[in-house]
Amino acid sequence: MIETLLFYTIVLAVGATAGVSLYGIIVKPHVVKKLVLLTVLADAVNILVVLFGYYLKAVSPPVYPGGSLEGFVFPFSGELVNFSSVSVDPMPQVLIVTAIVIGLAELIFLSLITFKLGSLHKTLMFNRMEAEEE
Repeated sequence: MIETLLFYTIVLAVGATAGVSLYGIIVKPHVVKKLVLLTVLADAVNILVVLFGYYLKAVSPPVYPGGSLEGFVFPFSGELVNFSSVSVDPMPQVLIVTAIVIGLAELIFLSLITFKLGSLHKTLMFNRMEAEEE
C-alpha cells in the first residue's frame, strides 16, 4: 500500500516538474533559460520512463540466477515465469542510458548554437533578436 502511494506521488511530482519546465520553455524569452528548462524536461521524462519500467513487487535484478557461460542449461518455462515476475525489466534502463548520452550531445550542440547567436546578435533574448531584425 505505501509503495503504491509513494510510486504515484513520485509520478505526480515528476509530471509537475515536466509541466513547469514545458511552460517555461514556451513562455521564457531567454535562450539560456530555455536550455536549462529543456534539460530539466528531458530528465523528468527519463525518470518517468524508469518509473514505468519498475515493478512494485520486484525483488531481484534482471540477472538469471544460476546462469553461467559454461554448462548452460536452458531453464524450464515455470522458472522463466517465476524469474520474470520477481525481476525488474532492464529495457527502460538501457533506453535511459542512451537518452542521457543523446541529451548531453544535444545540450552541447544547442549551447554552441546559443553561443553563436549571442556573439552574432549581442543578446540572448528572442524578443530583442526579432526587434533587431525589423
